[in-house]
Amino acid sequence: MTAGLRAALSGRSVAGQVFVLQVAVVLLLVVAAVLALVLQARHDSTTEARNRSVAVAEAFANAPGTREALRDPDPTSVLQPRAEAARRATGVDFLVVMNTDGIRYTHPKADRIGRKFVGTLAPALAGRVVTEEIDGTIGPLVQAVVPIKADDGTVVGLVSAGITTENVGGAANRQMPLVLIAAAAGLALATIGTALVSRRLLRQTHGLGPHEMTRMYEHHDAVLHSVREGVLIVGGAGTLLLANDEAHRLLDLPDDAEGRHVESLGLPPDTAGLLASGRVATDEVHLVKDRLLAVNQRTTDSRGGPPGTVATLRDSTELRALSGRAEAARERLNMLYDAGVAIGTSLDVTRTAEELAELAVPRFADFATVDLFDAVLGGGQPESSRALSRTALSGIRKDAPLYPVGEHIRLVESSPQARSLSSGAAVVEPRLSEAAGWQAQDLERSAQVVAYGIHSLIAVPLRAGSLVLGVVSFWRSEKAEPFDREEVALAEELVARAAVSIDNARRYTREHSMAVTLQRSLLPRRLPEQNALEIAYRYLPAQAGVGGDWFDVLPLSGARVALVVGDVVGHGLYAAATMGRLRTAVHNFSALDLPPDELLALLDELVSRIDQDEAEEETSAPVTGATCLYAVYDPVARRCTIARAGHPPPALIRPDGSVEFPDVPAGPPLGLGGLPFETLDLDLAEGSRLVLYTDGLVEDREHDIDVGLDQLRGALERAGSSPEDTCRVVLDSRLPAKPSDDIALIVARTRALAADRIAEWEVPSDPAAVGEVRASVTRQLARWGLDELTFTTELILSELVTNAIRYGGGSIHVRVLYDRTLVCEVFDSSNTSPHLRYAAMTDEGGRGLFLVAQLTERWGTRYTPAGKVIWAEQNLP
Repeated sequence: MTAGLRAALSGRSVAGQVFVLQVAVVLLLVVAAVLALVLQARHDSTTEARNRSVAVAEAFANAPGTREALRDPDPTSVLQPRAEAARRATGVDFLVVMNTDGIRYTHPKADRIGRKFVGTLAPALAGRVVTEEIDGTIGPLVQAVVPIKADDGTVVGLVSAGITTENVGGAANRQMPLVLIAAAAGLALATIGTALVSRRLLRQTHGLGPHEMTRMYEHHDAVLHSVREGVLIVGGAGTLLLANDEAHRLLDLPDDAEGRHVESLGLPPDTAGLLASGRVATDEVHLVKDRLLAVNQRTTDSRGGPPGTVATLRDSTELRALSGRAEAARERLNMLYDAGVAIGTSLDVTRTAEELAELAVPRFADFATVDLFDAVLGGGQPESSRALSRTALSGIRKDAPLYPVGEHIRLVESSPQARSLSSGAAVVEPRLSEAAGWQAQDLERSAQVVAYGIHSLIAVPLRAGSLVLGVVSFWRSEKAEPFDREEVALAEELVARAAVSIDNARRYTREHSMAVTLQRSLLPRRLPEQNALEIAYRYLPAQAGVGGDWFDVLPLSGARVALVVGDVVGHGLYAAATMGRLRTAVHNFSALDLPPDELLALLDELVSRIDQDEAEEETSAPVTGATCLYAVYDPVARRCTIARAGHPPPALIRPDGSVEFPDVPAGPPLGLGGLPFETLDLDLAEGSRLVLYTDGLVEDREHDIDVGLDQLRGALERAGSSPEDTCRVVLDSRLPAKPSDDIALIVARTRALAADRIAEWEVPSDPAAVGEVRASVTRQLARWGLDELTFTTELILSELVTNAIRYGGGSIHVRVLYDRTLVCEVFDSSNTSPHLRYAAMTDEGGRGLFLVAQLTERWGTRYTPAGKVIWAEQNLP
């Protein structure tokens, strides 16, 4: 450190000059601090002297007995002892009492008593307090003169107290040595620290003086910025520390590039990655905008230097033209390859057109538009008219004045697009500002396009075999040159590949539209009105298209409701058509009021016959798989009877929110034939929710049905109490992004028919009991407020009960339900089915059921294990 300090003190080097400057600054700070302390101590001493002298003088002037002593024949004998005692107690140097002429009555020195006071008395005689600094007989001091006032306010005497500033400032003077010692210690520490800093600076500057440093920097700067090779210095963290003028030009760096990370300078990823990596590189070629640069890079810490790299850049002008042509050819091959991969990823006409436009911009053109005939968008055959629809638009900017997407365009014959459609070949307009035929399409918009900077156009027809689907237009604005012959060939090849994908999408759209139309015509458009169940449902087709899932809600007799969910394996027209046939069959079978197991047996037999019929025709395929679940809910008994044929089990949410999957016997899928189906009866509390669904909700390619059922259970446990909330929560948690199978979901919350809406009577097998039945039903209708239906109801029950007594035998039970309709039911133990017939004019009977049919909305018979039920429904008034 001694050598460093000696070198620093020499003053010849930059380090020495810095050392001298820093020591001078420290000395200046110490002197300033001491001076400020002295001045502050003096000011504090003077202020304290003034305050103490005034306080002592005022206290003595107002002390008891002071005014009375002035009237004594010998005031000195009274006041001198008091003044001396007060002076010693307060620490002032003198305390003098005098008359209004300034003659002293008291003084610390007895020989001064009786002499005139030295000081200013006029303000005190006027009643004010006076303080002043004077050089008295005891040295520099601060004294205060305070008036002694009589009761009437007149001044009868004066009191002066004084104290020398030396006595007050003694503490500050005693602290001065300590301050000087601390300043000396601080100066020593600052000198040592400055010496250490100067030593390091000396090592870094190699002992050069200011002039040598300036001359070396000028030479370095001149060489760095005059060479025709770019130089970059990058720190260890990837921060650009220095770039010469040539590097700024070659890389087109911003003015504030120094200090920023190399990856934030807008360089190509490979170039920025090399500069940030710190690895050694030798003549690596990088394409930066339109320049082909050879990059060499070396590290700076190989010999103990700071971490980082130095890179040099050379512009390989000889290879630029050849590289540009090779790059253009490579880009065109890549574009054609990408066209085969990126165009046609979906079977959607509009999306395929958008993929073509997005691929072309900005790699081939600055703007690209795709115009298709309206019929193509709907999957139909293209029309011969010149009316097209703007289907896709892509560009380097969003504000181009081209026709927007969705615009209907009717081409004029002179436009390049119309000529390309007529000739079937590409048409080029190299200078749109001079193309009168193109401008005639829309004079105002054409002017806007030219003013915008779009100057060149290629129009290529979209041809798929002999079909012309539309036209694709490529527009150029950034590049000054018009499209050349090679680019026209590339445009034709690009459009030709896209046309195949668009035509495939068109064909799929046509088939999909037909299947959707068929399916929607077969599915229920609205649910029937009924009071037994509150129902919400969802139907979601698969990503691959419509399939064979279906559902239905079927009102039955006796206020009951049937729920059915089915699934035909496969997608497309055949699956939708098969689904329609099965749904129609379920409708017909449900009209027979069959139990669920018997209905599934009939449906199984029907599917078997369909398979046999289809197998005889080579062009048809049998039903490869169909499942069904059929449930009947009775709101009077609050019971649900369920049977299933190869279908997933239903879920049941109890009113308390608990979820279970009832163990409904699993019958075979439809079409196997000969195997029986079994039912399960569930007693449901009001407010229970029955959840029916197809396997698309719980099965996919990644999870089996057990995992799906567990996930469905979790979703149902989180669902709200309403069917709509249940549907929403289930689909939000279970619906995949791209479902591979259709999903049908029904959630039905049970309701119960109130007891006061049910009337029942046991009727003996005696014709005389019919009158009592009529009387009972009349009273009941009156209680319900349905007096308007009394006559017809009496007539209906009379006929039905009479027939039951005559032909049924055994016990007879009558039940009347007040629901959306008035339902009359007569139970008997016979299995004989009544038949409606038309009696001749001479017949005495045979008109009973005819009258029932005429008076009711509908009527029928259903069979029970104990017999049958004849029922009839009337609309409420």
